[in-house]
Amino acid sequence: MKRISNLCAKLVLTGLLAVAFSSAANADTVSWTEWTSAGAGVVDGTMSVGMTSIGVTYSGPYDFAQLNGAGTNYWTNPTIYTGGPVSNPPPNPDIIALGTGGLKTITFSQAVENPIIALVSWNGNDVDFGTPITILNFGAGYWGSGTPVLHGDGNGFFGSGEVHGIIELIGTFNSISFTDTSEGWHGFTVGVTGAAGTVPEPSSLALLGLGGMGLAFGAYRRRRIASAA
Repeated sequence: MKRISNLCAKLVLTGLLAVAFSSAANADTVSWTEWTSAGAGVVDGTMSVGMTSIGVTYSGPYDFAQLNGAGTNYWTNPTIYTGGPVSNPPPNPDIIALGTGGLKTITFSQAVENPIIALVSWNGNDVDFGTPITILNFGAGYWGSGTPVLHGDGNGFFGSGEVHGIIELIGTFNSISFTDTSEGWHGFTVGVTGAAGTVPEPSSLALLGLGGMGLAFGAYRRRRIASAA
């Protein structure tokens, strides 16, 4: 009986370590949105995160959207679109270009953690996400260069010059709402860092909980046997 308990504990531990190492291995690969369709005030797309397809919907005014990998590639100088947890820039020209300022919303079909937003030409723009952001990288891009100046509350930035780069929103999100100001146009796309970007489904959380219970039970049995000896 003791051998069975020890074997179960080892198998559970092996499974948990495999999950942990698998997540760590994929944590630096960003799954960027492929924007696939556009209508009045709405642009739809998908992110392929491991075996999961996450729907992404932008709602709000926009000037134009480049879809399905077609159009001008504004993600030049890939080095400014990597840094921090990001190892790969947007892979194709897909982009949403904003001109009229105001409220915009990005909605996900399931919760994601710490989404990444890539920026093109946020010139003199003032943007607020209502939640803490981290500026991961910036530099010279398609339209020149500029510096994002973080707001005092950490929830947004002012674009001093032509800001190109990447930011990270900290937290778990079913949607992102932000306000910006009007200009000629400034563009963005959104992604998450691999399998670590998605919040585990309840069934996965239950499995991890059962694994932890199995390890605790194995340790309890060992203590009882040792005290009885």
